[in-house]
This record gives sequence, structure tokens and C-alpha cells, in this order.
Amino acid sequence: MLFVDDIVLVAETKEEANGKLEELREALEGKGLRISRMKTEYLRRNFSGTESIGEPEVTIGGEFVSCMSNFKYLGSAIQNNGEIDGDVTNRIQAGWLKWRVATVVLCDKKFPRRLKGKFYCVAIRSALLYGAECWPVKKVFEQKMKVTEMRMLRWMCGNTMMDMIRNQEFREKLGVAPTSAKMQENRLR
Repeated sequence: MLFVDDIVLVAETKEEANGKLEELREALEGKGLRISRMKTEYLRRNFSGTESIGEPEVTIGGEFVSCMSNFKYLGSAIQNNGEIDGDVTNRIQAGWLKWRVATVVLCDKKFPRRLKGKFYCVAIRSALLYGAECWPVKKVFEQKMKVTEMRMLRWMCGNTMMDMIRNQEFREKLGVAPTSAKMQENRLR
């Protein structure tokens, strides 16, 4: 998979991976480009479930490539155990980063609540749910997303949990559908 200067090679064996890397290195160097040995890394996923002794040696031009247990590609965290908890945590952090940038607008009492809700859906929720259509979602992940969203919605309305206002009331005031419904809608789309 190619995206600007990020490349992902997929192989079933270390020999195949080494062959593809060498082929790519030769093609790039033939055009005057070179692969950064410092930034190149690989992730090994053992689908057979059997324990293997040591890590396979993947090399570029005779230099060893470091093996990682997870890496980030195009904003998604990929783990060697096949789980998505790292990606969910990454998306929640991305949502909070967008939130911090937009707090001036979202927490201002002069702005209408419906407008805040629309802004939230466009700017923050899209960051929270980026890539969620590919997730095999568990209830734990849905709950983490729901908690994050409700903290943001309460904050937008100037309330806390101590005010004892139901979640549904915040959703109605802001015109925001539940995150779990949006996640399901994205997966079905």
C-alpha cells in the first residue's frame, strides 16, 4: 500500500519480505531515492498461533530492520496481537486534541447549543470515529467512546456529573446522536 512517502509491504514469510524490500530498495535507488533505515520497521503477526523461536531477520541491503509490536499508519494504530485497543485509545486522544483546539467555541455560552452540537459532530466526532468502520467493536470500546463523548457534551453545556442530568437531555439540547449509533451506521455504510 502506498501513500505519499509511507509504504506498507505485506508478506507471508521472512524470505518474501526480504525479497520485496530488496526489490523496492533497488527500484528507489535506481531513481536516486533511498529508504531510511532508521525509520523502517516491521510488524510480525503470527496467525498460526504456534510459538516461534526468536524473531525472523528482515534486512534492507544487509542491515537489520527493527521489529515492532505496534505501529501507526495513516492515523491508525496497528498491533501485532490483532487487537484494536491501541487504536481506540489513539482515536480518543485525537478527539481530545481537537476538543482542546475548539474549546473557545464549544464552551462559549454566547453560541447556540445546536450550533455547538453541529460543530462537535463535524470537528470532534469525525476525529473520534476515524477508521471505526473497520473496527471489530467490543462493548468495552463502545463504553470508552460513550464516556468520552458524554464528558465533552456535559462540558459544552457547562454541567458536570454532579448536576444529575441524564445523558439523553444533553443529546437533545445539542442535537447529537449517540456515538455507538454513529459507529454502527459507519460500519453498515
